[in-house]
Amino acid sequence: MHLSFLIVGSGYRAKFYGRIARTYPTLFSAMFLCRSEEKAALMLQETGVPAVLSVEEAEAFQPDFVVVAVNKTSITDVCIEWVNRGYPVLMETPAGMTEEQLLKLWDLRKAGAQIAVAEQYCRYPDMIAGLQAIAAGRIGIPGTAYLSLAHDYHGMSLLRRMLLTEGESYVIRGERTMHPVVETDSRTGPIPGNPIRARARDVVWVSFDSGKNALYDFSGVQYHSFIRSRHVLVRGNRGEWCDTILYCLDDDELPVREELAPVIPDRYRELDTALLRDARRVPKRGLSMDNLQDEFAMASMLYDMKEFLEKGTEVYPFRDALEDAYFRILMEKALAEPWKEVRAGRMPWMQ
Repeated sequence: MHLSFLIVGSGYRAKFYGRIARTYPTLFSAMFLCRSEEKAALMLQETGVPAVLSVEEAEAFQPDFVVVAVNKTSITDVCIEWVNRGYPVLMETPAGMTEEQLLKLWDLRKAGAQIAVAEQYCRYPDMIAGLQAIAAGRIGIPGTAYLSLAHDYHGMSLLRRMLLTEGESYVIRGERTMHPVVETDSRTGPIPGNPIRARARDVVWVSFDSGKNALYDFSGVQYHSFIRSRHVLVRGNRGEWCDTILYCLDDDELPVREELAPVIPDRYRELDTALLRDARRVPKRGLSMDNLQDEFAMASMLYDMKEFLEKGTEVYPFRDALEDAYFRILMEKALAEPWKEVRAGRMPWMQ
């Protein structure tokens, strides 16, 4: 298997795809499309992947598909542009920022466009372990969840899988508050001087029509901080998944406490690396190996693009990707009017 892909974009997320192509040269080859010679040179320097400046040069590369990794406000339009050029697209999240954009994408998909969305969190080895335990019924029927792990659309993607509420409608209400925190870390490394800044924290209660409930609790500072942690707690009638520990009853109705080891599914053994194996050997790993998990999750989606192109097998359910983005829109409405209920409409992709 070998796939070639064009990366449209030159930001933080785009670089991940370049590094993945460099890490797995027998599986992938890539090229960036950048807007300036400066950015093209930077992509080559940081990822080892060459870049071009014109659409004509990009098309001459003859990619199997296009990865759209531009800013959130432009991502839908750029995706549509490349679909109209005749290319399958793997687009970064969110699929869109407005209901109008999401509806446009749904119409394109119904018309046969090959569009996949790169929702990665459910593919984290840490998350796979817990989600597999839930799917196997080890905590019984999940009823409540607390998630302080990832922002809006990523969070909803996980919550639906944790509570097994695929396709359900829901009501949300919540509040955004500001809190001072010492900023210690960032995408580019530790922050000197211990600056104190006010950071938003969003708390949102999600009530699904089945009666299951979730509490979403997140602040962006949690992504990069030495003094802020991230957590997951899913409770069922026979046990719970708490961060890296599974508490449940075995077949003899005896209580069990089990450390959940990160999972690399057999399908993706070609993507396992020495760095990932070393990280999985650390006894108290918590939820800390984010960059490694991110790269594995994204590499697994690129890997799955072959079946998507050949058979239409979805990399991530497109309906879910649109619903994830729709949740972000509803969440912003709910936070604008604290604790006022906002009900999710029955959008076309969920009917």
